[in-house]
Amino acid sequence: MSNLLLKFKSKDSPYGVTRETLRALAEEMDVSETMVVHLAVSRFANEVLPAYEKDDGPLTTKDIARIRKAAQPMLPKGKLLNTRSLL
Repeated sequence: MSNLLLKFKSKDSPYGVTRETLRALAEEMDVSETMVVHLAVSRFANEVLPAYEKDDGPLTTKDIARIRKAAQPMLPKGKLLNTRSLL
C-alpha cells in the first residue's frame, strides 16, 4: 500500500475542495473521508479514461477489400423486392 498527501484548497472550486467539504461529504454518505476521495477519483477515472484499448487506427483499403471478399458469400442473394427509407 502507498500513501498520498492531499493538500486542501482554501475555497471550493472545479479544481479542488476544502477539508470542510470533504468532511461534509463523508458525513452525508456515512463513509470515511478516505472513501470519499476513492469514490471521487474512481468516478473521475470512469469519466476521463477510455473504456477500451486503443486500436490500430483506421482500416486500410486492403483490409476493407479483404473484409468485403470474406462477407460476400454471407450476403443475401436474389432480386430486391421492396425498399423503404426513413429519409
